[in-house]
Amino acid sequence: MVNIGYTMMTEQAGPRQLVDDVVRAEGAGFDFSVISDHYSPWLAEQGHAPYAWSVLGAAAQATSWIPLMTYVTCPTLRYHPAVVAQKAATVQLLSQGRFRLGLGAGENLNEHVVGGGWPPADVRHAMLAEAIGVIRALFAGGHVNHRGEHFQVESAKLWDLPEDPPPIGVAVSGEQSCRLAGELADLVIATEPKADLLTAFDRHGGTGKPRVGQVPVCYDPDRGAAVRRAHQQFRWFGGGWKVNSELPGPASFASATSYVREEDVAAEIACGADVDTFVEAVRPYAEAGFTEVALVQIGGDHQEAFIDWAGDHLLPALRKL
Repeated sequence: MVNIGYTMMTEQAGPRQLVDDVVRAEGAGFDFSVISDHYSPWLAEQGHAPYAWSVLGAAAQATSWIPLMTYVTCPTLRYHPAVVAQKAATVQLLSQGRFRLGLGAGENLNEHVVGGGWPPADVRHAMLAEAIGVIRALFAGGHVNHRGEHFQVESAKLWDLPEDPPPIGVAVSGEQSCRLAGELADLVIATEPKADLLTAFDRHGGTGKPRVGQVPVCYDPDRGAAVRRAHQQFRWFGGGWKVNSELPGPASFASATSYVREEDVAAEIACGADVDTFVEAVRPYAEAGFTEVALVQIGGDHQEAFIDWAGDHLLPALRKL
């Protein structure tokens, strides 16, 4: 059975609503939750980008049992890895052991804001590997000094350290990132249902570790309205991560997707209120070997209805996969 999660998508809702929504998702019976960590939305139509870590702190207090996870945080440019370690340890304590730290090599969309430029992919992966080493050293306790190619740490120590540090996940999209995840991560993260990603992860040491996917959906009793909303807010999704990681801002995504049609989006994203359609959107992840799949309901103003419908109809059907 695949565990089904709920996504707090910071690009489409404000902080108070995100907390209210994950409380509702817990009540509906979602197995876990994840949160995006953005400085900017993908498209201006989405309209939001609150600070994910403040939302996580509030969510940890407002919920009782649902697991929390970043999906994903980049610990290299916008955040120094020593600061990420402190944030993650704090959320693990606040949530009483319910937190997992999902990490990735980042997107230009979010990381360029600190003025450090945008390195090529191989450099970003080297930075991520070094950052994970810093984070794990701090999770181990004691003072950490580090003189690396990309980071320096001067006598850092986590003074509030959970007994069980949060597991670390790494997002993958190709062989290089799969090698990094297999060697350094406790779980793997992907947004495409590609079995070869999991095979590569296993080949580099990931056998037996959790594998977490994510899929966008757009629930609405009016399928036409769902398709229009998915096109307005999520047409960027089809570009793939090799493209999406490079574009610098919402205007760039708007330009790059100006020729994407509603029918193009409808062919890629489950829209409407037919349970079987949504099940078929998740099925490729189950067949590829993913153990967990987080759903993204498109549209910040359409979370309550989706969560209630999912609890009553969708989750029971998905648990038969």
